[in-house]
Amino acid sequence: MSAEVVCTAIRDDIVAGYFPPGSRLTEELLAQRYGVSRVPVREALRTLESEGFVRTRKHAGASVAEPTEQEAADLLEIRGLLEPLGTARAAQRRTDAHLKVLRGLVRLGQERAVQGQVSDLPSLSGWFHETLAQASGSPTLAALLIQLRHKISWVYADGGAARAAEAWEEHAAIVDAVARGDAERARRLAAVHVEHAAAVRTLKHRVNAGRRRN
Repeated sequence: MSAEVVCTAIRDDIVAGYFPPGSRLTEELLAQRYGVSRVPVREALRTLESEGFVRTRKHAGASVAEPTEQEAADLLEIRGLLEPLGTARAAQRRTDAHLKVLRGLVRLGQERAVQGQVSDLPSLSGWFHETLAQASGSPTLAALLIQLRHKISWVYADGGAARAAEAWEEHAAIVDAVARGDAERARRLAAVHVEHAAAVRTLKHRVNAGRRRN
């Protein structure tokens, strides 16, 4: 198992809450959990530290980061700036393959929302937004947006079933604008979508407004 695969596995476990904020991450424990040597674990922890999921302190080792109140708020604000930009670029640069995937995801998402099968929606939404980011034609911007989504999913719970149908209607409108090549409309719709999503998000974990970084 490569360091990249191990990194993804640890990140997924952190986002899912298997490793809560503040919990220690020893190389031995992680190597046993994922059935690998310590070498890819060590590389994965360095990557996760650079992404902000892990903190390493001298003599204390690695632990899951504990976002502050300001850091949590920043995630939503940054999404509000970057996602409309990425969506506008997608309207200008998307391929037919991107459109096919986006339309298929919207169809599935709307069906699941109507049927009340909300357990499938977070993964479908994640796939939708990752595809939309990749359609921007900017690998750097796409990577930032995808990493940002991981961090928001780690820190915040979404609106759940209450907003499911509305969210997928917004996704459908965004795809329509992207398909038409209307960058300005796509940007506006994405900004409204992000604003609506932020309004119903709640923190998963307690944050410390006064926490100081060393």
